[in-house]
Amino acid sequence: MYDSVLRRLLFLLPPGMAHSLALAALGPVERLAWLRRAVRSAMRVERDERITVRVLGLDFSSPVGLAGGFDKEARRPRALAALGFGHLELGTVTAHAQIANPRPNLFRLPADRALINRLGFPNGGAQRVAAGLREARGHVPVPMGVSIGKSRVVPADDVDAVVRDYVASFDAVRDAADFVVANVSSPNTIGLRAMQGREHARALLSALAARRGPTTRLLVKMAPDLDDGQIEDLLAVVAEIGIDGVIATNTTVSRDGLVTPEARVRAIGAGGLSGPPLRARALQVVRRVRARLGPKAIVIGVGGVETAEHAMALVRGGANLVQMYTGFVYGGPATPGRIARDLARMVEREGAPNIGALVGVERAP
Repeated sequence: MYDSVLRRLLFLLPPGMAHSLALAALGPVERLAWLRRAVRSAMRVERDERITVRVLGLDFSSPVGLAGGFDKEARRPRALAALGFGHLELGTVTAHAQIANPRPNLFRLPADRALINRLGFPNGGAQRVAAGLREARGHVPVPMGVSIGKSRVVPADDVDAVVRDYVASFDAVRDAADFVVANVSSPNTIGLRAMQGREHARALLSALAARRGPTTRLLVKMAPDLDDGQIEDLLAVVAEIGIDGVIATNTTVSRDGLVTPEARVRAIGAGGLSGPPLRARALQVVRRVRARLGPKAIVIGVGGVETAEHAMALVRGGANLVQMYTGFVYGGPATPGRIARDLARMVEREGAPNIGALVGVERAP
């Protein structure tokens, strides 16, 4: 139904308008418990021990979560959980409230089933978002994470100021979320990706780690565009400080391998590309992160997930959990539940006790 009718109608609208309309449509589901139960039933969202994941001291009913960027202000966590996501990454939020980057800032590439965005981090500020999450938290049946980023007003070349800005956001959200993600990899905030360098990352992540409470989990989200040396620098800091996990990866600035005509891509301009064109690189980075950090690290794989096969490839590459955003936009509201059910069948065919037994177990070519 979604693929044949509703998506076509939504795709007649500008991407930003369609996104706002989708969030508005989830409003009643967010507010009404009986409607959430009805949605879960309609989406066939049921717990299945074959795909239950227990990591970070948390219980994930499915390895398939929602990536950061879809619900930037954490307005619809109850509704999104009802659709079948096993966890939610909300935000990215910043210490200072800020508007989106100038429009147009969101673009579809239907031939590639991809998106390009240069939204920045539009949000009402970490304090405001955290207040809303505290009200919702007891009513959201899946783990909730909040992504934090640099406020636009903070100069990127003042590392001490950047660290203080992240710390302010971290302090605001840490008791409202099950985990906090330090987003140092968005391409849409000037200078942000420099925080992935060894010294900058050490300054930031050590400051955040020092403020963790006994139940605060801290993860870092990395870019797919780092070279091998840059990946090693960042992961060395992660290992040194004892960060709880890594999310691999954010959107890419690469435009390689697109089907969309080059003239169209050039006309769109800057922004982070997400969706299937990122899939192969995301898997490469997941494998590298797992190899570097070892079996005990928590790795969340993101990039081009549209089917259970895509999710399982990331799991076999070393991801404990996976996330999706663009695949959800193109696939529709039934997508997370469908992938979860298909994953359960795949686990059964493998003869594995659960999906956790397949993490990092690559198939022979």
